Amino acid sequence: MSQKNFLEQLKSMTVVVADTGDINSIEKFRPRDTTTNPSLITTAASMPAYAKLVDDALAWARKESKSGGTDEIVKHAIDRLAVEFGLKILQIVPGRVSTEVDARLSYDTQATVDKARHLIAMYEAAGTKRDRILIKIASTWEGIRAAEILEKEGIHCNLTLLFGMHQAVACAEAKVTLISPFVGRILDWYKKSTGKDYAPHEDPGVLSVTRIYEYYKHFGHATEVMGASFRNMGEIVELAGSDLLTIAPSLLAELEGHTGELQRKLDPAKAKAKSIEKIEMNEAIFRKMHDEDAMAKEKLEEGIQGFSKALVALEKQLAERLAALTGASAVPS
Repeated sequence: MSQKNFLEQLKSMTVVVADTGDINSIEKFRPRDTTTNPSLITTAASMPAYAKLVDDALAWARKESKSGGTDEIVKHAIDRLAVEFGLKILQIVPGRVSTEVDARLSYDTQATVDKARHLIAMYEAAGTKRDRILIKIASTWEGIRAAEILEKEGIHCNLTLLFGMHQAVACAEAKVTLISPFVGRILDWYKKSTGKDYAPHEDPGVLSVTRIYEYYKHFGHATEVMGASFRNMGEIVELAGSDLLTIAPSLLAELEGHTGELQRKLDPAKAKAKSIEKIEMNEAIFRKMHDEDAMAKEKLEEGIQGFSKALVALEKQLAERLAALTGASAVPS
């Protein structure tokens, strides 16, 4: 009997999530859940395979728009596109899809809540229950407060751009459904600041997620830990046993092509038995810890800017597509 590959073994101990907006990759690797972000949707939206999806979103947005102005149409179209990609993905995966709130709202609790409710309403109007959707929100203090409000309404949240222990503790105490600590981006920061290379077992991103996982399991927090943003297969191997891992198609293929025994590294029973000190959390402590954690502070801001930039690129792309479509329809037949 042939030995199972790493991907098959990983799926037996961790929920594998595909980190992509590309439907073909999702169909190939059959993960349980899928997560998208503005960068992934911008890339997918520029592929010829999804041209009709984009055009349909724009046509719908034109009907919904009150003013008929390009900005309003594009804003509606982006929400529609995020939901349409989500709906397509949910036809393939048995679990959940993460849909992101506009990163430019990351420091505005009420605007984040309003946008999340709007996205959920669109999913529900299309016949999809809210328990299959995770609303993705940046792990700012304001974002965590928004998630706390939404969770009480049965709108489940995925807190992203998470780099520090203070963010993880605040998310758990807000009872958010899931967090996405960014392994690779933590490694990037440390490599840049120290000039060192790190073996997978000493990778600062791996150590950070391990610490969060053990803290959650030790204190009985229900919030799920989903490691994200991997730079190499070694990081994934070191986090085998995490609640979930969201993995790009290239690394899913690498895991699939690798055989041997995959050892479980993260274990709830072992975490429970460890001696771990409880961290008190409130807004003052959160902000103090955030200011003192140069890596978390820098990477959170950089991540918000990156997702915002991807959104601006998508808006530009849709505005150009809208101009081409309306220009064409304006030509007399």
